Amino acid sequence: QVQLVESGGGLVQPGGSLRLSCAASGGSFSSSAMGWFRQAPGKERESVGSINWSGSATYYADSVKGRFTISRDNAKNTVYLQMSSLKPEDTAVYYCAASVSREPGRYAYWGQGTQVTVSS
Repeated sequence: QVQLVESGGGLVQPGGSLRLSCAASGGSFSSSAMGWFRQAPGKERESVGSINWSGSATYYADSVKGRFTISRDNAKNTVYLQMSSLKPEDTAVYYCAASVSREPGRYAYWGQGTQVTVSS
């Protein structure tokens, strides 16, 4: 059973930066694609982006492209979401998810989420 724990959320001013981490345990992290998702109050969960098993390929939603960067450290079983130029509309609970595949999709395991609030 894979367990995922997100951290790094908090309150940040518009234009600021934040880095989220997602630590994995109990599974084959290094052979799993990972995804980041977010859900704002009253809205459906949406994909932020994803990274394949090796880190050689990343994918981003149009709304965050150029501002967010996903990376991973397989030696530390951790995936990161570096967020910059944050906007109030980025406010949401952010979740990481682990795929049962080496490529993004088929997410079977989810973290508990971490709150990101962008406000002055």
